[in-house]
Amino acid sequence: MKIIMLGAPGAGKGTQAKMLADRYGIPHISTGDIFRANIKNNTELGQKAKGFMDKGLLVPDELVVDLVIDRIKNADCMRGFIFDGFPRTVPQAEALTYALNNQNEKIDYAIEVEVPDENIIERMGGRRACVGCGATYHVVFNAPKVEGICDHCGEKLILRDDDKPETVKDRLKVYHDQTQPLIDFYAEKGAHVRIDGTQDIMKVFEDITKILD
Repeated sequence: MKIIMLGAPGAGKGTQAKMLADRYGIPHISTGDIFRANIKNNTELGQKAKGFMDKGLLVPDELVVDLVIDRIKNADCMRGFIFDGFPRTVPQAEALTYALNNQNEKIDYAIEVEVPDENIIERMGGRRACVGCGATYHVVFNAPKVEGICDHCGEKLILRDDDKPETVKDRLKVYHDQTQPLIDFYAEKGAHVRIDGTQDIMKVFEDITKILD
């Protein structure tokens, strides 16, 4: 079972990806994890990626795809995998499709966890992060015992710049510009599935597993 998770920042796709990975016994793969592993192990591909990252540049699509394809050749991907945050663009999706076709494989599901922008802005605006240990909270869904104070280390909780409404709006615009063509790409292949992400986390999970089962 080969799955791609799609969804705006804050839609909850990462949470669902982890839960699905546990349920089906397949790895949850993000490009960030792949980059870190290759850089840590000092692989040839990792060295190339590090060269771009050290200059503050985006890793080119071709290299990203090479790293991803190298990752899914590992034994733990024999039964499938869940991509979170990849592919981000149609060229990446085309390159992935080509590589999988060469192995007589394909993406089975591109699952979009759909949440309206106003909900995303509200969700992310309620996030709080500890300046000490990095623990995260939400003023509504996961509030600390004492307002503004971390339960774990007692340090102050802050609203990160990434979670401020104006930043979130910018990130959402980039997401929609990049992802709509990606949704169309997988819809044409009959792999796209849309799930209502405004529901309770477990209800979203249940809706996804009904399709996968």
